[in-house]
Amino acid sequence: MPDSPHRHRVVLAVLLTAFVLAEVNYPTFGPQAQLAVFAGIGLLLVFLDPNQHPILNITAALLTIFCFSYIVIQSEPMFERLWLEGQPLGNRAGAEVALDNLVGFLGLILVLEATRRAIGVTLPILALCFTLYANLGAAVPDFLFPHRGYGWERIVSQTFLHTQGVFGIALRVMFTYVFLFVLFGALLEKTRATNFIIQFSSRLFRSSRGAPAKVAVLSSGMMGSLSGSAVANTATTGTFTIPLMRSAGFSPAAAAGIEAAASSGGALVPPIMGAGAYMMLEIVDPPVTFLQIIQAALIPALLYYGVLLLIVHLQAAHLKDVPNPSSERTTEIPPVAGIVFLAAFVSLIGLLVAGYTPFRAVSVSLAVIVIAGMCDARTRLGVGDVFDACRRAANAGIPLIAAAACVGVIIGIVTLTGVGSRLPGVILPLAQQNLVLALGLLMVSTIILGMGLPSAVCYLLMATLVGPVLGELGVVPLAAHLFIFYFGMMSMVTPPVALAAYTASAIAGSGIMSTGLAAFRYALVGFALPYCFVLRPDLLLLADGNGAAATLATTGVTVVGLIPLAQSVTGRCFVPYPPLERALLMLAAFAILILGPAMDTHALVAIGAGAAVLITTLNFLRSRRSGP
Repeated sequence: MPDSPHRHRVVLAVLLTAFVLAEVNYPTFGPQAQLAVFAGIGLLLVFLDPNQHPILNITAALLTIFCFSYIVIQSEPMFERLWLEGQPLGNRAGAEVALDNLVGFLGLILVLEATRRAIGVTLPILALCFTLYANLGAAVPDFLFPHRGYGWERIVSQTFLHTQGVFGIALRVMFTYVFLFVLFGALLEKTRATNFIIQFSSRLFRSSRGAPAKVAVLSSGMMGSLSGSAVANTATTGTFTIPLMRSAGFSPAAAAGIEAAASSGGALVPPIMGAGAYMMLEIVDPPVTFLQIIQAALIPALLYYGVLLLIVHLQAAHLKDVPNPSSERTTEIPPVAGIVFLAAFVSLIGLLVAGYTPFRAVSVSLAVIVIAGMCDARTRLGVGDVFDACRRAANAGIPLIAAAACVGVIIGIVTLTGVGSRLPGVILPLAQQNLVLALGLLMVSTIILGMGLPSAVCYLLMATLVGPVLGELGVVPLAAHLFIFYFGMMSMVTPPVALAAYTASAIAGSGIMSTGLAAFRYALVGFALPYCFVLRPDLLLLADGNGAAATLATTGVTVVGLIPLAQSVTGRCFVPYPPLERALLMLAAFAILILGPAMDTHALVAIGAGAAVLITTLNFLRSRRSGP
């Protein structure tokens, strides 16, 4: 076990993991007390950072213990003798005592500060703006949805003391689903099972053109589905794949951009989707099943990674016969690591399909990882390995816990003021004129508000703010949530705050902005697909009617549109395209994928497809004239 001062963090990490596993499977505390313990330990891990000022750390940690213990004691029946006024906290809503309000104020400040330390200032500032909006509602201009305004005691009660704010849906989803999947990935990593993914990808593309880039695409997609974090996925797989791509002739910015684009799409890949599927189970209204979610996400995910593979294949065409170094650089992984990975994956999906709750399924799969790892000394987990996996899971979970608590503040204010129900009134008139324009506005809002946030937190925030708007637009509810989820992930590769791209840039030694722009360009397919499945629900296997035939036809048309998009991104097919033809290919893709369906006319789709075929044919003829 690590020496002090880090030992206390390991102890807290193990305690956090044990508490979550115990409470989600065999609860003994009430819902609010569960989340208070969960958030309290998470905030303690934030404030006990040895890199921060020790006096401030100790002060914040003591206040955290006081405030969150107070919530537990005042809401749990087992502490009934300590209840103020003889009533639990929930029954004192609207009649809180002075100590309640003091704890609420302090707790709110602690949540904002912990979030600032964990992920930066963007989300705390946004939460603070919403809080001021709740207080100054009568003074805001008409375009900001004025309301009667609320006193600070009411705001504190809504956001911290009760279950509509910090201890609401956002933190509940983190507690019930997301943290367990973070632990799932950490345990797999300790058994070296995640390295099996990279080795498998390397062998699959061993003799293929641009093999290192294809290894990056496939391995990042598979690992990203487990972790759900674009930044962590980039840091993990990028240390292996980016040097490989550079040694194969890719420029530093291109190598980093490919890795960032591939890593950012990992959470889009079913069946795990970085716990995204399980968040949707909790949030989508009307409710959907797990099978419906993974069924809906399947075709878009295959198209996303299929287009990325096509892009890197075309991108590698200008590289001469550079030896593929992937087989030389791949560290040999014991075959049992593949068995551990498959056992964990199959058990998890099998239990989910059989109808087990996600938290029970992942809990059993954690045991499967440990048991399967015992088959070989190289994958066997000792007590120290399990503790280290808990530490890694806690470190990865800290920003998620803090950010989810902060998002809870925003959700509480949205509920209190009713601003969420008033947004559709602004967007609906625009949508009646042009649905694509309305979707574009929501896309920009999602990307801007999602910049700098963990993708899971971004989805929770945007599902609260703009999810109802998409529902009012007549969009299929699950398609609406996938639309938000996609653009939450795409914020990871959208400059100026492209966190996944900047992580890859540090590994590749490339320029930050050039890498961000490269990642954005390679990930353009992720910006097109949400429009495709909103405008063509057959792509999600959700539309009634012709079933398989309609899905095949819609998928075929989408593929026809994505091929010129890939050619425009790379600027070549058989030989390089002139700038004008490259721009025309992008316009053709736009006509096929978005404009034609939005205007409900097949003519635009046919014109776009014809133009793409003509330009590609001319490119082929030029390649024949230029010779080998």
